[in-house]
Amino acid sequence: MNHALGWIGIFRLGLVQTALGAIVVLTTSTLNRVMVVELALPAMLPGILVALHYAVQMLRPRLGHGSDLGGRRTPWIIGGMAVLAAGGTLAALATVLMADHFVAGVALAVLAFMLIGVGVGAAGTSLLVLLAKRVDDGRRAAAATIVWMMMILGFAVTAGITGKLLDPFSGERLLQVVAGTSVCAFMLALVAVRGVEGVSPATKPVSTGLPHSPPKGTPFRAALAQVWGESHARLFTLFVFVSMLAYSAQDLILEPFAGTVFGYSPGQSTQLSGLQHGGVFAGMLLVALTGTVFGGRQIGSLRLWIIGGCIASACALAGLTAAGFSGQGWPLRETVFLLGVSNGAFAVAAIASMMRLAGQGGAGREGVRMGLWGAAQAIAFALGGFAGTVAVDLTRALIAEPGVAYALVFAGEALLFIVSAAMAMRISGLQPATVAARAPAAPLPLMPRAEGEA
Repeated sequence: MNHALGWIGIFRLGLVQTALGAIVVLTTSTLNRVMVVELALPAMLPGILVALHYAVQMLRPRLGHGSDLGGRRTPWIIGGMAVLAAGGTLAALATVLMADHFVAGVALAVLAFMLIGVGVGAAGTSLLVLLAKRVDDGRRAAAATIVWMMMILGFAVTAGITGKLLDPFSGERLLQVVAGTSVCAFMLALVAVRGVEGVSPATKPVSTGLPHSPPKGTPFRAALAQVWGESHARLFTLFVFVSMLAYSAQDLILEPFAGTVFGYSPGQSTQLSGLQHGGVFAGMLLVALTGTVFGGRQIGSLRLWIIGGCIASACALAGLTAAGFSGQGWPLRETVFLLGVSNGAFAVAAIASMMRLAGQGGAGREGVRMGLWGAAQAIAFALGGFAGTVAVDLTRALIAEPGVAYALVFAGEALLFIVSAAMAMRISGLQPATVAARAPAAPLPLMPRAEGEA
């Protein structure tokens, strides 16, 4: 019978996220810059393409249902990475093609970014389900942190290496670098996932402790309706959407706020953004350490960290609201760092909670549940940055003082986090005691995580 994953197995699955991040950063960052700077195209074009790759991830529940039917996640991870690698390579080819054949290049880019969305959805959803089924409850917060941070590691390493390989820049070199990176990332994922899942449930059944498992051949719409009918799954979906909307809404307005209201230079505002990301890492590590060391106590409760992270995020955003009114005298850097820590704590606890809740409501629907929550996150991310910028534009059009305009937007985000905290209080199954009462007796934990764009 399959046993729970150890740290090496968790690290290996984290390498899949590293590979995924390596391709995503090239398509959403590097190609974005090439389109806008080297090709002098409107910034709206890559913005629409990136939004498209998020929109396609609405297919995550359907992709998760496919992995539920087969009972294995590895083929979907490998297949998703293959589609993602193909999409990344085609996106680079499309960018090169735009220089001389704009319409054809854009048409190919639309196809490529749709493939990227499908690949991320298939690989990312099945990877999280595999983690949910194979990681012990006490290690989930740490596993969520490891997987998330290894994806960011993929961003950083790829950006550093490919940045050097792209100089001197040419379209041919761009295509070679992106295609080579995509192939290497796929091979890394292939090696990393090999043998981790273990024996197929189809050939080696595992006792789930549930009275009845849903039939494998249930149509997708019926499976989705069944999951949506589960109160905890429906409420958690709404929580993920609202909280991630609040999480992402400040992405595109924080640096302009620092420049407009506090007079930060581009370099200083970039450093401020780096400080925020450092806080996110600190918050993630804090939850991982306390969740691993005190997993059975209240200090390690995912419920506590989610609610506390949302409230702390709201407080930090209230601080940014005050900064908009007070201006230069406010401790902006400290407030932004607090926002990062709060966001990191809440986000990694939410991912670990996805892993815990994926098996609740009955076996055989883990992929649909995880896909539903991943789709909610993707939609929130697609809308969040856009909504934040639109809100700032509207408030600045109505209010002459820019600090006040930004303050009102930050206040709205704080309110969203308060709503998220209230929703989290109503979600059953986050307390260790509740899970222990319902958990199966089998060594393979089904009851006890996100994503994240991942």
